[in-house]
Amino acid sequence: MSMVDSKKRILISQPAPSAGSPYTELVNKYGLEIDFVPFFKVEPVSLNDFRSQRVNVLDYTAIVFSSRTAIDSFFSLAKRMRVAIPETMKYFCQSEAIALYLQKYIVYRKRKIFFGTGTSASLVECIGAKHKNEKFLISCTDSLRSDVEAMFANAHYDYGSAIFVRTVFCDIKQSVDLSQYGMVVFYSPSDVKSLQQNFPDFTQGGLLIATYGKGTAKAVRDASLSIEIEAPTPESPSIAAALSNYFGK
Repeated sequence: MSMVDSKKRILISQPAPSAGSPYTELVNKYGLEIDFVPFFKVEPVSLNDFRSQRVNVLDYTAIVFSSRTAIDSFFSLAKRMRVAIPETMKYFCQSEAIALYLQKYIVYRKRKIFFGTGTSASLVECIGAKHKNEKFLISCTDSLRSDVEAMFANAHYDYGSAIFVRTVFCDIKQSVDLSQYGMVVFYSPSDVKSLQQNFPDFTQGGLLIATYGKGTAKAVRDASLSIEIEAPTPESPSIAAALSNYFGK
């Protein structure tokens, strides 16, 4: 590492962003050193694992996706099971980027593909009264049942769920020395679980923790760790904005 104050060394549990990321400005403006190291990855479930869930895709009229990996897994499983997805199937995605990814598998038609603004609540909003009578299949991961389920239950939608992807914790024990950082940023409860698996004797000490999302913050507190920065908030809608506000004080 370069000669940067350890308090300004930040570890972000995400893959490195592409050029033009907002973090570049933070590095230049506040003299930060930021490393990006994924703490986990998601992979499609096996055909046997999916079949063990006894889910019949054709029982549903709409599929809910929160990741591109789930889309890949869904269409791969359907092909391997020789299940023809009907043209009438509707797709509800957590963001526009995820919705656009559907073009890899189907013709993009606005009357069958809908998307929110990146949150579970926005998914419910885009369903509204117009699509409330669909029967929804919610894609989930093995380690975290989607919070979409609770919202669909509260909205009294007819829904089921299936695990399309599984979480695999990355082995970071040899590549990451947490004592060299002043702050670590978590984006998912799975980041926290990976931390515990990789460093079972971890003690927080003076290491600051920043979190994105309520579920992530809960996982940190459930692990008896303290949080210095939480996002999103009205003042800090992203981690980059939260860090800018924090170091700009």
